[in-house]
Amino acid sequence: QVQLIESGGGLVQAGGSLRLSCAASGRIFSRLVMGWFRQTPGKEREFVAAISSSGGSTDYADSVKGRFTISRGNAKNTMFLQMNSLKPEDTAVYYCAAVETYSDSYYYTERYDYTDWGQGTQVTVSS
Repeated sequence: QVQLIESGGGLVQAGGSLRLSCAASGRIFSRLVMGWFRQTPGKEREFVAAISSSGGSTDYADSVKGRFTISRGNAKNTMFLQMNSLKPEDTAVYYCAAVETYSDSYYYTERYDYTDWGQGTQVTVSS
């Protein structure tokens, strides 16, 4: 089992930036596919971004493509989500997710593909 702790959320004006972090422990970080999801009240948790265990493959939801960047730093067992040009519709609780893999290049975009989740961090974008 992996433990995930998100941080970096907060309040920012539209057009601003935030950098989210996800610290992982309990498993070998280099063997984890990592992802970011977000959720607003009354809606399902939706995919934001994913990164392969090697860091060489990434994917993004169309709504954030070109604005968000996912990355990982294996030395610190940490994943990041750099969010630029934020919009009010980006307001949500952001969750870090992980699943163990034996492939260096695979990633996942569906909630049910992930086995472990962080507690979430609130991101609020004002206009």
